[in-house]
Amino acid sequence: MKFKAALFALIATSALAADAPLLKDEFLLPKFEGRRAMRGDWKFAEGSATCTQDDALYKKNKDHGPILFYDLAYTDAAIHFAVKPDAANKTVVFTANGEKGHVFRLVFGQTGMGVRAFPPEEKDHKSISLGNEAAVKLKADAWTKIRVELRGSKATVTVGDLTKTYEHASIARAKANLSVGFSYGTVNVTEMVVDK
Repeated sequence: MKFKAALFALIATSALAADAPLLKDEFLLPKFEGRRAMRGDWKFAEGSATCTQDDALYKKNKDHGPILFYDLAYTDAAIHFAVKPDAANKTVVFTANGEKGHVFRLVFGQTGMGVRAFPPEEKDHKSISLGNEAAVKLKADAWTKIRVELRGSKATVTVGDLTKTYEHASIARAKANLSVGFSYGTVNVTEMVVDK
């Protein structure tokens, strides 16, 4: 009887572990294993991370604004998060990075959403466009949920009413981290979850 109970507990624990996310940041504490909050004074409260761009730091970092990095080894994964930019914000950028540079990127700006891939054979680590979605814009002072599912050479992106799949061989590369960054204004980030 004890053996059966122990076996059931082991199976249940294994099933729960298999369903557990690779990463879940609830933004309750300033420190979170694997998270690097950089290039700004990030605040963590009430389940979200908030930062306002410091213009001097922006210039010091060669026109790169505040960023949240998550060090996480993965190849295929579904990344979910939500962002809320203010009216002064110009761009919000999601990037999946490999050991040797960027792999896949979404850039949300005033002209819509740009989708980029970074083929490793390109000189100077240049990106190529996989698409531009002019209708996809982040609303100021409103939360927008974003989902990026990376499976093999495909990236399926869901933002608001848009769900679209983009394909490029470079997307299938192993990833070492992911990031959400921005330029200008104030941005809030919440609900950061990475599933297998």
